[in-house]
Amino acid sequence: MFRLVSLNLNGIRSAATKGLLPWAESIGADCMGVQEVKAQAADIAGRFERVHDMHGHFHFAEKKGYSGVGVYSRKTPSDVVVGFGSPEFDAEGRYVELRFDTPQRKLSIISCYFPSGSSGEERQLAKFRFLALMTPYLQQLKAEREFILVGDVNIAHKEIDLKNWRSNQKNSGFLPEERAWMTHTLDELGLVDVFRTLNPKPEQYTWWSNRGQAWAKNVGWRLDYHLATPALAAKALREHIYLEQRFSDHAPLIIDYDFTI
Repeated sequence: MFRLVSLNLNGIRSAATKGLLPWAESIGADCMGVQEVKAQAADIAGRFERVHDMHGHFHFAEKKGYSGVGVYSRKTPSDVVVGFGSPEFDAEGRYVELRFDTPQRKLSIISCYFPSGSSGEERQLAKFRFLALMTPYLQQLKAEREFILVGDVNIAHKEIDLKNWRSNQKNSGFLPEERAWMTHTLDELGLVDVFRTLNPKPEQYTWWSNRGQAWAKNVGWRLDYHLATPALAAKALREHIYLEQRFSDHAPLIIDYDFTI
């Protein structure tokens, strides 16, 4: 079995003060993709390079206290790819890919943090640029290898994926263009939203605003995903959104797969 976790930390140092490390040691993950590390290499050194028996590989933003992604892995990868070739977005620390290649198989585990457009038009336009670049990148990657991309995609795909969909149709994260990108990625590109293959139920959220008692009232959004190539997605066994503790404004998304790396 392969247990893969995705979690937007909203700051690794902040999450650590809320019990992240003991929890991560307890869950038996083989890999854990994290987003919004909000730290630099010097902040990680001596504190967060390892979580239990998993070693971390990171892509840091140039701007301090901003973005940043990582993948912790029990097994040493055959290669690590930092960034996806976009000067604009690689400067923001949004993509790290661990490759576990053998003569029989090429397999990648990716942690990716998609931009948010909620702060205004400028960042929304940046988000659209990111999506436009990510489409051909993922298409080429899918032609070359099997992969699971985990991360905060900052898009709720369908009405079922957020509580107040009617009032959010003109808001970033649920715009028609963003939802169309996700539909294209699944239907035309051929990737699989693994969580939804296992759990078709409503009110399955991974993010809650800090405003208006959203957490207490479960007024959430499903923004965190496992997007997998079909062969790997078909091996998904069970999913779990971990709600018992809160390490950030996102919840960990855990999926078990019937393969090993």
